[in-house]
Amino acid sequence: METPTIDQAKLESFAMRAMSDLAAAYGGAMVSLGSKLGLYKALAGAGPISSGELAFRAGCAERYVREWLNAQAASGYIRYHAVSDTYELSPEHAMVLADENSPVYIPHAWSVPAAMWSDEHKTIEVFRTGKGVAWGDHDGRLHCGTAAFYRNGYRSNLVPAWLPALDGVVEQLEAGITVADVGCGFGHSTVLMAEAFPQSRFYGFDTHTTSIAEAERNAAEAGVAQRATFEVAPAVEYPDKQYGLICFFDCLHDMGDPVAALKHAGEALAPGGTVMLVEPFAHDRVEDNLSLVGQIYYTGSTWLCCAHALAEGGPYVLGAQAGEARLAEVARKAGFTHFRRAAETPFNLIFEVRR
Repeated sequence: METPTIDQAKLESFAMRAMSDLAAAYGGAMVSLGSKLGLYKALAGAGPISSGELAFRAGCAERYVREWLNAQAASGYIRYHAVSDTYELSPEHAMVLADENSPVYIPHAWSVPAAMWSDEHKTIEVFRTGKGVAWGDHDGRLHCGTAAFYRNGYRSNLVPAWLPALDGVVEQLEAGITVADVGCGFGHSTVLMAEAFPQSRFYGFDTHTTSIAEAERNAAEAGVAQRATFEVAPAVEYPDKQYGLICFFDCLHDMGDPVAALKHAGEALAPGGTVMLVEPFAHDRVEDNLSLVGQIYYTGSTWLCCAHALAEGGPYVLGAQAGEARLAEVARKAGFTHFRRAAETPFNLIFEVRR
C-alpha cells in the first residue's frame, strides 16, 4: 500500500483546529465553575476588578480565582488590563455568562457534555450492540442541563413569537382551551404558557418521573399549579381531553415511534385543534447541515436522541437533524393533511400541524 503524501500545511491547520476544540472543552469546565461559584455574577457590571476583590466578592480563595481569571482571559471570555492587573467582563459577555434570564445564557448547557462523558461506557456498548439508552438512564446532569438550556430560548420565543405564528391559536388560548405539552421535561414550556394564558388549562406529560417531579415544583414556584398539572405518561397513552392545542417541544424526534405519537395526538385533538411541533433546526440534506449548529445537534443526536428512540424499540429513529421533509412525511403517515412551517430560529423549526 502506497504511503500517502502529507500536506504539512493542511496537517498543521487541522491539528490546530483539533487543539481549539480541546481548548473549548477545557473552557467549558471553567465556565461551569465560574457559574456555580458566582464568579461571573460578581464580575458583571463591576468594571475592571482585581483577582483579590473578585475572590472577596465571590467568597473564594484568591489564588484559585487568579488562575481561573487568567484562563478566562486567554480564552477571550474576559478582558485583562495589564497596566492595572485587573480583569473585566463586558456587558455583552455578561449576557452569555452571568444573566440567567438572557436568551443567550450558556453555562448550564455545559452540564450536557459532562453527562455525556459520564455515560461514555454506555454509549460505547450500544454502538456495538445496536441497543439504546433511555433518557432516564443517563447521568442526571443531562436532564438539568437540557432543561436549563432550552428554558431561556422558550422564554424568549414561545409566547411572543411562536404561538402568534399559529393561525388563531392565541385567540383560542385567551378564550380558554385545554392544552397538552407532550414530553414536557421540567415543564418550563408548560409554565410559560400557563402564566401567559390564565383562562386555559395545561397538562404536561413525560415518561421521566424525575422530570415530572421537577415540573410540579416549577409550576408551584410560578404560582400556576392550579392550571398546570403534570403526569407520568408516554406519548401514545396520555388521556384524551379533546385538547385545543397539543405541543411537542424538541422531543418528537426522540421517540421510537413518532408516527404513533402524532396519531395519538390527532385522536386527542378537539375539532379544529392544532399540533405545534417544535424541532431542532435542520435542512433536509446532510451537506446543508455541516455547520456549527449541525455539529452540536448531530453530536447530541448520536449520544442522546437516537439512543432513546432505539431504547423505545420503535420503527423510526429520526435523530435531531430530521429536517422538514421527513417530519412532514411522519405527520402525513399519522393522518394529518396540513403541515406548515410557521416560524424558525437559528436553533428551531416551528410547525403548525392540523388534520
